[in-house]
Amino acid sequence: MIVVYTPAGGEPEHYDASTLRVSEASIVQRTVDMKWQEIASGLERDDLDAMRGIIWVLKKRTQPSLRYGEFDPGVNEMTTVMDDREVDSYIDNAFRVTEAGDTTAEDVADLLQANLPDISANPERTRARIAERLAAPKAQPEDAPAPQETAPSGDPSPSPTSSTPEASTSDSSPTSSTSRRRRSTS
Repeated sequence: MIVVYTPAGGEPEHYDASTLRVSEASIVQRTVDMKWQEIASGLERDDLDAMRGIIWVLKKRTQPSLRYGEFDPGVNEMTTVMDDREVDSYIDNAFRVTEAGDTTAEDVADLLQANLPDISANPERTRARIAERLAAPKAQPEDAPAPQETAPSGDPSPSPTSSTPEASTSDSSPTSSTSRRRRSTS
């Protein structure tokens, strides 16, 4: 999640909450008197204390003497947007709904295009990603047979295949393609 802080008369500043170190997250928790999970879910709801705490602790990286009380943004100067990783996950999850057959991929794409770019850090990338996901061929079920290859023209007989492995006739040592991985006993 990215917190966007736009001070009055200033340019937007982006603060990526996923870059926090554990020590910094602990400082935010103590300062805003919230557990990390409350802060994370608060970011999704534009909770003012969660956003302020994240921005403040990230600003301290470049302004170590900045006190929490000195950073007091206006209530309309902060908001959150989704980063690219979150957007990709959201899009993939939304398209999984189509697998149940309750809705079409086109309906999901329309809904996503209408809302998701507005809450993403990179709206154009988000639009392109939705279009790309819509245009992607449907994934084949895992139990579907693989497409059969045909023999080259002029040779009507298929090449012989076997579904069971044959014992090696080579004196060489096993390779990764013929050896099974052994579990460590230590």
